[in-house]
Amino acid sequence: MPLVAPLDVVVVMDPIESIKTAKDSTFAMLLEAQRRGHRLHYVRPGGLSLVGACAVATVAPLAVRDAAKGHFELGAWSLLEFGPNQVVLMRKDPPVDADYLHDTQLLGMAQAQGALVINNPQGLRDFNEKLAALLFPHCCPPTLVTRDAAMLKAFVNEHVEAVLKPLDGMGGRSIFRAKAGEPNLNVILETLTEGGHHLAMAQRYLPEIVDGDKRILLVDGEPVDYCLARIPQGDEFRGNLAAGGRGEGRPLTDRDRWIAAQVGPEMKRRGMLFVGLDVIGDYLTEVNVTSPTCIRELDAQFGLNIAGRLFDRLEASLAEAKLAN
Repeated sequence: MPLVAPLDVVVVMDPIESIKTAKDSTFAMLLEAQRRGHRLHYVRPGGLSLVGACAVATVAPLAVRDAAKGHFELGAWSLLEFGPNQVVLMRKDPPVDADYLHDTQLLGMAQAQGALVINNPQGLRDFNEKLAALLFPHCCPPTLVTRDAAMLKAFVNEHVEAVLKPLDGMGGRSIFRAKAGEPNLNVILETLTEGGHHLAMAQRYLPEIVDGDKRILLVDGEPVDYCLARIPQGDEFRGNLAAGGRGEGRPLTDRDRWIAAQVGPEMKRRGMLFVGLDVIGDYLTEVNVTSPTCIRELDAQFGLNIAGRLFDRLEASLAEAKLAN
């Protein structure tokens, strides 16, 4: 049973008509919220606004159904003022560009008006998903971030093989595996840095990727007991599901739990209620805070209800806040 009266759950996401319901974690959250009797409101893409100093959104009432097609119905559009008794799910995919950052600023105002915004807008601005892993350097493989192509090239030569990636990508896009002496290395570095104008990341290549890039989910700083290992297929070195990787659920190892214990308390402190850690072998490679996925796959393989665990925590937070007032 819900710990609080029915809530208004406001979702900021990419166009709902284009999602794949069998794999979409935001959709899992919406199904769970609806099951609990909460009211769903879908924010029209680009629909966050300020009226004077008041944060508002253009929304439509939303109903969802667990189906591949015909999975949603929308009511009439109206203007909703943010305030108490609301949960705002900020689930828009990267890139974290100027428009995304401006939306987090508006959601910060919504937060000041009394809405509970997940994840915390300040944290969404602070945590670049590639750089955030380096807040926990003892968990990470050797890493370099720079605009300097010569430094990146020296890193590849030192480690013999490295993964090179931009700081603003997702789903495995624009990630390169490069070896020392590779004839294309210069052009890879020129492409990633745009001739030295943009930062790029180099990490030592981890051969354990053949066993999967593990996604570990944290709910309010605590790990789900199972991870989804995203295993590269064919001649692809990337495990990302968007790049064709195969998802295989596994129990967390002792090392996985140790990494989660290093990262989880800081995520909790910063108000990052739902976070995805990427772990290859024994090393943390990314901390995903914008729109972590894999709920649906883990639920299906292990009979879990991860969105239920998330809403238990959301409802408890709101109940605790009411008692404090």
